Amino acid sequence: MSRMLRASAIMAAGTMVSRVTGFVRTMVLAYAIGTMALGDAYNAAYAIPYSILDLLLLGVLSSVVVPMIVRAQQRDPDGGRAYEQRLLTLATVALMIVAALAVLAAPLLIDLYTVWDHDSRKFEVAVTLARFILPQLAFFGVGAVAGAILNTRDRYGAPMWAPVLNNVVVICVFVAYAAIGTGGGDITKVTDGDLALLGLGTTAGIVAQAMVLIVALRRAGFSFVPRFDLRNARLGEMAKMGVWTIGYVIVTQLGFVLTTNLASDAGDVVAGHGITPYTLAFQLFQLPYGVIGVSVITAMLPRMSRAVAEGRFDDVRGEFGSSVRLICSVMVPVSLLLMVLGPAVTVPIYARGATSVADAVYIGNVLQVYGLALVPFAIFQLLLRVFYSFGDTRTPVFIGAGTTAVNAALMVLFYVLLPTAYAVMGLALAYAIAYALGAVVAWILASRRVQGLGGWAVGMAMTRMYLAALPTAVLALASVWVVTETLDGLGFLNSVIVLAIGGGLGMLLYLGVAHRMRIPEVNSIVGMVARRVGR
Repeated sequence: MSRMLRASAIMAAGTMVSRVTGFVRTMVLAYAIGTMALGDAYNAAYAIPYSILDLLLLGVLSSVVVPMIVRAQQRDPDGGRAYEQRLLTLATVALMIVAALAVLAAPLLIDLYTVWDHDSRKFEVAVTLARFILPQLAFFGVGAVAGAILNTRDRYGAPMWAPVLNNVVVICVFVAYAAIGTGGGDITKVTDGDLALLGLGTTAGIVAQAMVLIVALRRAGFSFVPRFDLRNARLGEMAKMGVWTIGYVIVTQLGFVLTTNLASDAGDVVAGHGITPYTLAFQLFQLPYGVIGVSVITAMLPRMSRAVAEGRFDDVRGEFGSSVRLICSVMVPVSLLLMVLGPAVTVPIYARGATSVADAVYIGNVLQVYGLALVPFAIFQLLLRVFYSFGDTRTPVFIGAGTTAVNAALMVLFYVLLPTAYAVMGLALAYAIAYALGAVVAWILASRRVQGLGGWAVGMAMTRMYLAALPTAVLALASVWVVTETLDGLGFLNSVIVLAIGGGLGMLLYLGVAHRMRIPEVNSIVGMVARRVGR
């Protein structure tokens, strides 16, 4: 037990520091290159290697690669050492080839993810940046496999902390660009040297991350010997296990390609309203779920899987219901606050350097719309884990495909109907509606699987949470109105005041009202914090 708690503490600390440094990274990025054409070009180039890795590796890493390594460790005479070496050899060679091909195909890839004219400066810059950034594919993939091997050996520290080094390196690169670069946020003035600094600096962060993991692997007693007898790599078994997961990744990536195309087109028409505000708002939207939702899901899935294996469906329903209520007790007020305070959140973070207050306000407007998606998205992710607890990876693919199809149709519809200045906000609205509908479908199917999910009890609990959060939303709305009317708009200081009143006091008000309403999940959180403070 103490060993598990220690591992959990290491992972939690690493995750939190990684997210904080990643948050600082986006702030420095906005400061250095802004949200206009250069920011869009960088974010388009930066997204491509992650999309390729999702397709080739990351989508099957946790669901296929880790279980197969564990199985090899248990049944192979050498404890799986040769299998691990084959896997790392395969990943290294394959991803080096993919990286080289991707660099050569950079113009085609940028053309796939954007609608920019091939003769435009934005397309030219994006291609140049992509050629500097795409080599990180090899290092990122090798690092991911190394991290998986470390996890199977109960070495959790390096995989959780290595991304922090990556973030620190890239932060330093953007600070250096802001200090010595000649282009700033102006894509017409940026030089090849500036682009090399941005692109190679971004790749250097991934190289540093991979090196940390490789060193940690050696310290764990793993000595890498290249093995090319790939017939013993069990690729057929791996493909059979991962086919549905790969299908899910492909579907989501098709949706992402459509998103970047529509956002890039909007950015061409209205400067500062393209890929960059969408990306920055999405990262902020994901932050509450990443901190709260992922932690609950990580703890929920093993217990639910054991209950399914033992046929204890009542425990499955209880585990799911308590997880939903716990997550929503935090997500409900946060979602309402995002819908009200979006610009007040983004102005202090992004409105400096190459990003103007108006650009930061627009990022906040997109974040406001994303606030609608926070609760449905979290519930959707919880529902998928019900199927995973049954070992069912096929049903989530169909649910995900349907959700992505609805999202795509709504994105195109809103893009056509809305003025271009609101197009990216329309993309966020499509996302919110699609995941709300996806959550309904997933709930119906999961409920059939376990003979009910306690929908009435969950619905009543969430209704009480929304009622408890209404005074918080009113207070936040009043703070925005008073400050903007009396203090002339949302500058840095005014936004901080709004956040302090609407966000800080608003959350305290929610905790107080929820405590008075005897909402158990909130009382548990308050009690836990009180006990820690008392210690």
